[in-house]
Amino acid sequence: MPKGIQRITALPHPDLLDLWKSIVVDEDIKSRLLSQAVVSFTVRPKVSRTVLPMHGAILLVGAPGTGKTSLAKGLANELARLMTQTKFTLLQVDPHALASSMMGKTQKAVSDLFGQTVAEAALKGPTIVLLDEVETLAADRSKLSLEANPVDVHRATDAVLVQLDALAEAHQNILFIATSNFPQAVDAAFTSRCDLVLEVPLPNLKACEQILTDCLVGLGKTFTGIEQLPQSHGYAALIKEVHGLDGRAIRKVVANALTSRREVALKPQLLSLEDIRTAAKLAKAARVKEKQ
Repeated sequence: MPKGIQRITALPHPDLLDLWKSIVVDEDIKSRLLSQAVVSFTVRPKVSRTVLPMHGAILLVGAPGTGKTSLAKGLANELARLMTQTKFTLLQVDPHALASSMMGKTQKAVSDLFGQTVAEAALKGPTIVLLDEVETLAADRSKLSLEANPVDVHRATDAVLVQLDALAEAHQNILFIATSNFPQAVDAAFTSRCDLVLEVPLPNLKACEQILTDCLVGLGKTFTGIEQLPQSHGYAALIKEVHGLDGRAIRKVVANALTSRREVALKPQLLSLEDIRTAAKLAKAARVKEKQ
C-alpha cells in the first residue's frame, strides 16, 4: 500500500451501499452532494477553469458523530453507481501516516502522495480521494505559531495547496472529498479551493426518531422483542431525550442502555425505554461536562 493510503477500493462496492442509506440527514443535503459530485465529472472536464474555477473538491464539516466520513464514502459509491459507464477508484488517505518529526519529511510525503500516488490513479480512471480530518494536512497557517509548531506543518499545508492546484489543472477526473470536525482549523486557502463546503448538522427530531428506530429494529433481529419498543407508550418522549445528540451518540446510548442492568446485559430482550432514557441523560450530562 502506498505511503499515506489507508485503503484502495474499486467502486461501486456492495459494502458501501448501506452507508449512504444509513446516514440520516435531510434529503436536500444528499441531493446537493450527489449533484456536485456529478458536475465535477461531467461539467468540469469540458469547461475552462477561467470560466468555472473548479478544483474538484468538496468539504464536509460538522460535529463529531454526524456521519461525515460515512457520508463521504457513501457518496463516492453512489456516484459510481450513477455513472455506470466507467469504473471509479476510492483512495482513503491516512493523514497521520504522513506526519513526521523530521524536517521536510511531511512536506515530501504530501507531495509524493498527491503528485505520484493520486496522479497515477487518475491516469487509470476516475478517482475519488477521501481526506478525513483534513485539518491535519491543511492546518490554518494564520493560527500556527512558528515557535509552537514546526516549520514542516506550515510547509505541509503549502504542499497540499500546490498539489491541489496542479492536480486540478492536469486531471479533471479526480474528486477530493474532505471532512473536518474543526473547520476553523482548516486553512482558508484550502477552503476557498473547495467547490462546495457543506455542514452536516446534528439530527433534528424526525431524524433522531429514524436513527433510534432503525437501531432498535436492527437489534430486534437478533434479540426478539426489542423491535417493538418504538410502538411503546412514551417513545415520543424518549425521542426528545436523545435530541441534541449526534447519530453515533444515539446508537451508543442504546449500547450503553444494554449495560445499565445486569439482567439486561444477560438477556437483552429485557431492554426498556427507561433504560434508554437513563443512558441518554448520562450521555447528555457527559457532553455538558466536556464543554465546561
